[in-house]
Amino acid sequence: MTTNIFINLPVKDLQKSIKFFAHLGYSFNQHYTDDSATCMIVSENIYVMLLTEARFKDFTPKAISDAHQSTEVLVCLQLESREAVSKLVSKAIEAGGRAYKDPQDHGFMYGHGFEDPDGHLWELVHMSGEPPKH
Repeated sequence: MTTNIFINLPVKDLQKSIKFFAHLGYSFNQHYTDDSATCMIVSENIYVMLLTEARFKDFTPKAISDAHQSTEVLVCLQLESREAVSKLVSKAIEAGGRAYKDPQDHGFMYGHGFEDPDGHLWELVHMSGEPPKH
């Protein structure tokens, strides 16, 4: 059996989030999209449910973190090349996101990332070898 992952993220303005991620090249499953939610397709087995804060509250008794003030999760995606990492960060910045740190080159792994309009952190990495043994 294949395991899929659905990451659920609260957003303040669903249409703004859809526009932001569409600019990055992601598509959305219209069967799971309405005025309170959309299902962003990251890959064959990875999906991100962007939920209005009101809809997100239906799933948790806890307060929603303000991702601009604290980090609730780091979403990390492995991409096919260093160039793909850099290109996606550039697209995110063009669409209104921001880079929150400098790129990191660890030899076997290159990484960079962006903050989306709701403050969620997205790490992007390209792995090109094995980590050094300690």
